[in-house]
Amino acid sequence: MSVTQTPPSIVRFASSNFSLRILAAAIILLFFYYAAGVVITLLLSILLAYFLDPAVELLERIRVPRTLGAMVMVLILIAVLFAVGYGLWTRTSDFEANWPRYSGVLRQAAGAVEGKIKGIEGQVSQISPEQGPTQPPPPAVEPGIVHTLIMRSIGSLYALFLEVTFMPFLVFFMLAGKRELWHGTLQLFPSSRRTQIKETLEDLRDVLRDYLVGMTLVTLLVIAASSLFFWILDLDYPILTGIASGLLNMVPYIGAVLAWLPGFMIALAKWRTIGNFVGMAGVLTAIHVIALNFVAPQVVGRRVRLNAVAITISLLFWGWVWGGMGLLLAIPITAALRVVCDHTESWKPIGRWLSA
Repeated sequence: MSVTQTPPSIVRFASSNFSLRILAAAIILLFFYYAAGVVITLLLSILLAYFLDPAVELLERIRVPRTLGAMVMVLILIAVLFAVGYGLWTRTSDFEANWPRYSGVLRQAAGAVEGKIKGIEGQVSQISPEQGPTQPPPPAVEPGIVHTLIMRSIGSLYALFLEVTFMPFLVFFMLAGKRELWHGTLQLFPSSRRTQIKETLEDLRDVLRDYLVGMTLVTLLVIAASSLFFWILDLDYPILTGIASGLLNMVPYIGAVLAWLPGFMIALAKWRTIGNFVGMAGVLTAIHVIALNFVAPQVVGRRVRLNAVAITISLLFWGWVWGGMGLLLAIPITAALRVVCDHTESWKPIGRWLSA
């Protein structure tokens, strides 16, 4: 009885092919990390172009030239973003001016917790007298911490400069030259694969557009509900706190807990009983559950089709690579990857795993 053996040349070829793939993936990851400003600007421009394209098509149907319609929509977007950004910046500056009041309350709360911990350590030290070096007190929080946290969530100043200056032009060119870009992209591939590529691009367009429009509506509803809830509780800065809580609330899974933090921080200056905080956490959690489990499926639909494990891994990975912007782009990137896998024969098992 003879046993067929795999030729060593085939084994070496498969091993080198796998190594080349790993090396290529590492190079791409390094490029994404070090060219974060460029890549994030490009991805945000693509998403905004998909988001605004239906409005441009509507203007085109009423005989407005596509170039003019694209310019109008980009100018409207800039005006809206500027108005929202200016309003948030002024409210953030006002909140930052009053930050010492809240930081004092936070230090008192941290001191109370630290006192309890030291009490426990004292009880333990009676059993084991060995004690480590005394830890110095934590440094006081600087008044500029609010703007610092915002800048860290956005990214570097270089990335912010690219996003502000280049993104409007990229979005305009993508909208105005949509047909030329679409045709040129198809021409990059052999004629035998153009039908498959066209179907992939159409599916990708539908998935990203449905996700963007749906999640925008759901996020606005959550922000409005959170702001109204904080206003009813008569907390300071209800709109600013509602926006921060609402945006954190939309983070999959962990958002239900993250949404508590802005309200808790403001409420510490007003409340001292734990029951009020438990009630706030309950209402914010209810908003999260209703928004992501009842409203989002109806508005966004089932087109994204990503399982919980895939979403969690993508949030961890892209959050590690790009920080706050990575959390924002994680699900669209993973959804796009799932679409590409579904239309590529050798990658279909990966697409099935992502959507399982």
